[in-house]
Amino acid sequence: MKIILKEDIPSLGYKDDVVIVKDGYGRNYLIPQGKAVIASPSALKSLAEEQKQRAHKLAKIKADAEAVAESLKDVALTIGAKTSSTGTIFGSVNNIQIAEALEKLGHNIDRKLIVIKETVKEVGKYEATVKLHKEVAVTIPFEVVSE
Repeated sequence: MKIILKEDIPSLGYKDDVVIVKDGYGRNYLIPQGKAVIASPSALKSLAEEQKQRAHKLAKIKADAEAVAESLKDVALTIGAKTSSTGTIFGSVNNIQIAEALEKLGHNIDRKLIVIKETVKEVGKYEATVKLHKEVAVTIPFEVVSE
């Protein structure tokens, strides 16, 4: 089933993307929740017209995202965590701690935009990706140290 997304869905796509999903997922979840509409020919035509009108606004949003990415390019974080004597963290480091560390440095980034590929359960060096726009992402190195 082809649908048009009305909002960003992390595992599926971004707003106004045309994606193919299984019929049940589309009809039973995405469409009733207002997250998508069926990609009929008339809906696709109106989407194309709407995108043409919003092209200038989208260019500004992308430029803003690139400016934020440029400011985050040279950032390196150090995150303290309570650890055992072997260096294993009690719990784990997640995107919330990364967002808080960035906020202390003056960068207000939503935690939902931060993706950590691997589970951080030990002291060491890792990387997190901040997806600011569908075409703009920046990788931030961070080090987990024992408190």
